[in-house]
Amino acid sequence: MAVKIRLKRLGAKKKPFYRIVVAEGSAPRDGRFIEEIGYYNPVSEPVELKIDNEKAQDWIKKGAQPTDTVRALLKKSGAI
Repeated sequence: MAVKIRLKRLGAKKKPFYRIVVAEGSAPRDGRFIEEIGYYNPVSEPVELKIDNEKAQDWIKKGAQPTDTVRALLKKSGAI
């Protein structure tokens, strides 16, 4: 199975909060994950983004594929 770096949605209705996690590709979006490497809060002003760049780079070296959204967030944080 492919390992992916993706967003896990938390928060109330209309107030999303996301955790950036490493998970199996077949696992549900908000289900089981291997490791949490950061979080993203698009609602706050300014937008909150915290990613452990070392862990992210380590997982990418191991072959984990980030989703399109996570790839953009990793570029903003400087991990890629």
